[in-house]
Amino acid sequence: MKREGKEQLVKEIREAIEKCSSGIMTDYMGMKNADLTTLRRKLGEAGIDYMVVKNTLAGFAAESANKAFIKSSLKGPMAIAFGYKDVIDPAKVLLDFINSSETPLKIKGGFIGDQLLTPDDVKTLATIPSKEVLLAQVLGGMQSPIAGFVNVCAAPIRGLVNVLQAKVDKLEGNQ
Repeated sequence: MKREGKEQLVKEIREAIEKCSSGIMTDYMGMKNADLTTLRRKLGEAGIDYMVVKNTLAGFAAESANKAFIKSSLKGPMAIAFGYKDVIDPAKVLLDFINSSETPLKIKGGFIGDQLLTPDDVKTLATIPSKEVLLAQVLGGMQSPIAGFVNVCAAPIRGLVNVLQAKVDKLEGNQ
């Protein structure tokens, strides 16, 4: 590859590293072309870029993106899934793909911001519910005590209404 081509690749990788919310590094060796195409399609549907990278070029890109800590993980054949929305999306899609297929794809690690992740960290990350689910759980937790308080406050009034209604029913029945 000529120098201009390498410079363009470094630029593309650097831009992906700078823009992404998280990156998951994988070892794709031994995968069939059809499996790799299926994986790329699933990642693309989730808005995730999947790039096969040359380690030296990815190292230059990481340095220029001020994320030199990534260089320590750049060993062996590698592809990186760059997620731009929710930080857990790449991990979830990759682990779902690994669990649902008989592919030799392996998670080598990842990064979120300035933090390097181990393969176990990535697997743990994939088990976290999405941001929307977490917000719903928090709001549900906040709503529960308030609803209980409203019920406690309304109970005496409800009791008075029941007593008055019983008295009305009794008076109507006697006439």
